[in-house]
Amino acid sequence: MMSDDLNHRSLEKARVALVYDRVNKWGGAERIILALKKIFPQASLYTAVYNPVSASWAKSFRVVSSFLQGFPLARINHEFYPWLTPLAFESFDFSDFDIVISLTSAEAKGVITKPETLHLCYCLTPTRYLWSGRNDYFRFPGFGSLDSLARGFLRLIFPYLLRWDQVASQRPDYYLTISKNVKKRITKYYHRESKVIYPAIDIKKFQISNFKFQIKASPEKFFLVVSRLVPYKKVDLAIRAFNRLKLPLKIIGVGSQLKNLKKIAAANIEFLGKLTDKELIRYYYTCQAAICPQEEDFGLVPLEAQACGKPVISFKGGGALETVIAGKTGDFFYPQTSEALLKVVKAFESNRYDPDVCRKNAERFDQKIFIKKFKRKVETIWQAFQRKN
Repeated sequence: MMSDDLNHRSLEKARVALVYDRVNKWGGAERIILALKKIFPQASLYTAVYNPVSASWAKSFRVVSSFLQGFPLARINHEFYPWLTPLAFESFDFSDFDIVISLTSAEAKGVITKPETLHLCYCLTPTRYLWSGRNDYFRFPGFGSLDSLARGFLRLIFPYLLRWDQVASQRPDYYLTISKNVKKRITKYYHRESKVIYPAIDIKKFQISNFKFQIKASPEKFFLVVSRLVPYKKVDLAIRAFNRLKLPLKIIGVGSQLKNLKKIAAANIEFLGKLTDKELIRYYYTCQAAICPQEEDFGLVPLEAQACGKPVISFKGGGALETVIAGKTGDFFYPQTSEALLKVVKAFESNRYDPDVCRKNAERFDQKIFIKKFKRKVETIWQAFQRKN
């Protein structure tokens, strides 16, 4: 009699689909998707909307977008259609796949799969605007002059979105997540168990020896913020602290709050916009420290700074508690106020931190380690799922 194991499909032969909320930007989650592609090179990428101009990183994928793709402004401003996005993900057909992996901080976990298809969710966080970031979202919906109108509309559809999210959270067969911080949220809001597999950075990318150009020390002793300029990132907190400190602060990133942040920034604060990776790494290597005022789900910026041998000054909360070693690779401030940050920056002395210690700490989160752990975990889950079904 043939062993049941011989009838099981190996992970290498499994038909895999990746699902992501929306493919229209570049950031930490998008780096994770590219790492997943190294594990599943033939995987298609399903999403609500796809903008090939702002998401050129996805050109190596076969991208399948939903019916929202044809709606006015959807590829740029998906926020206009919050009540339709759940339906967009429910409309996909995954009958041809053995494994569906949803990478999500919103609706992608809500895809519907058949019982014989494994749905594994790599959860970035339970839907932020419905749960942990609800208050910030209602204060700053992100529609500019239409914010007051947007708030009224959101209050009308909020109960529907909340109910749908609770139902959708039960659809994945298994949860993986990016940090202990998010693991707690998944338990609290979704009442599901999850396993932590930390995201990663490509350590080699941040080795100074890899660059043909020479990175010289900056004559200006500046601090650095690298962030999307949206409300929950709390960049305004750093600006208010450095307005008082009068120390040079450079801010790399773009987002809906750019105009407002520029209005409150003093002359010692410079906005650099969106930079290439090489330009970004130059600033990491020449700054005094990276400033992280927000509570991150995990946060790649602290790792990138440490990979360049630089310490981090972060709010004492969220993913930074899992990646920054107080007194050795950075320091924390608490509570989350400009006054608390100001005190830590005033006491900061860059020569207290060993660049080699910072980099060694970052090496624990190398992409090679992530790929190995993620692949091994999916293999284990996949084989157990097949035996059960």
